[in-house]
Amino acid sequence: MTAPVRPHLDFWCDLQCPDCRAALADVSALRTRFGHELVVELRHFPLEKHKHAHLAAQAAEEARAQGALWPFVEAVLSRVRELDSVKGAAAERFLVDVARSLDLDAEEMETALIDGRHIFQVDADEAEGAAIGVKGTPTYGVGRTLLDGSKSQSGLRERVEALLAG
Repeated sequence: MTAPVRPHLDFWCDLQCPDCRAALADVSALRTRFGHELVVELRHFPLEKHKHAHLAAQAAEEARAQGALWPFVEAVLSRVRELDSVKGAAAERFLVDVARSLDLDAEEMETALIDGRHIFQVDADEAEGAAIGVKGTPTYGVGRTLLDGSKSQSGLRERVEALLAG
């Protein structure tokens, strides 16, 4: 007897992207619709135009290591305009402050951003996304189907729901 296959959604995201912030409402609605059966996997696709997106993705991976991926992602995306306005090393301070606000180990977050321990994970996600055809963010992956929300998110959640429902 095999275990039932749980619905799986890859959420290709840039943590400095305002459209990804808006897409969080759809991700939340999908989680409500499908409950704990739905596996939502954050996949990093930092866009070149967002100068702090790669660093933010590394910080998200450290938050994952500390057991708080989604609260961190939601907190960063809720402040995407603020992240967009910071310059240079202030981005690192911003991300450490977000970690601190969530009671994460801020010193460990800072160390992770300095030593780059999560760079390979972010780069691997980005390379895989490019290889399978991700062009922008947010993009949803359900099986072999990619749904690009970078131009418009109109009707996207309904299309994802239909794919997940099979």
